[in-house]
Amino acid sequence: MSFPPSWAASANYKSDMPMSKPVDTVRDQQFAFAAHLRDSTQPAPPGIESRRMAVYRDLFRNTIESLLSSNFPVIRKALEYAEWNELVDTFHREHRCTTPLFTEVAQEFIGWLADNDTHHLPWLPELAHYEWMELRAQIDDADPIAHDPQGDLLQGIPLLSPQAWPLAYAWPVDRIGPTYRPQTPPASPSLILVRRAPDMQVHFAALSPLAFRLLQWIEGSHTLSGNAIIEALADEAGLPDDATFTTEVQAMLHRLHIEGTVIGTRTS
Repeated sequence: MSFPPSWAASANYKSDMPMSKPVDTVRDQQFAFAAHLRDSTQPAPPGIESRRMAVYRDLFRNTIESLLSSNFPVIRKALEYAEWNELVDTFHREHRCTTPLFTEVAQEFIGWLADNDTHHLPWLPELAHYEWMELRAQIDDADPIAHDPQGDLLQGIPLLSPQAWPLAYAWPVDRIGPTYRPQTPPASPSLILVRRAPDMQVHFAALSPLAFRLLQWIEGSHTLSGNAIIEALADEAGLPDDATFTTEVQAMLHRLHIEGTVIGTRTS
């Protein structure tokens, strides 16, 4: 059984301007100023009082810390005080954000964790992604494609809600916290459904391997009917023409429709 990656690592922007270059243009001063804010060992632009530079350094660093703390409260609590601050300082010092929007810094942090997974606890990238999914579910504004809410789920092509995501994690991200910091990943992945209900409430639910695969098939297939998907699942399980298996998956599909994870059938 294969599972999809949980995120894509973000690209980093890095200036090609050597910091040893004399600061003699406005652009040079800006880069020197930014480099010093990220890392106080870098020389500050000349002519600025050190006390003022310290104020700017604290302002920028504390802004980043506040953003990360509010977006990743579980990580903040799971790490010791020194661990958390070292993580924030390293991200602030090393990463070059590609977005000017504060609301997207969390995604930059997730990408940075994934790109630098040898420098911190191995479950941090997945836990960060899991925490961020709640925010994504809250603010996602994607509209569903044309569909029939009451369509025949077996004869028609089932459609997944655009605010529903079946996710696979190697680490038990739903259990990690201050009192549980695993050293090795379990033998089986954590399969989790994140979805937003019509009342705008975000729900997290553990998925069985069968339910996860059913949702993967619905998400990835735009042409197969519900019956065809169930047949494919039966073949995967080595249970072709098994009436009990077919009945079980049919009931599962209807439950997903009732709760709103599957919103109907495609009409085009």
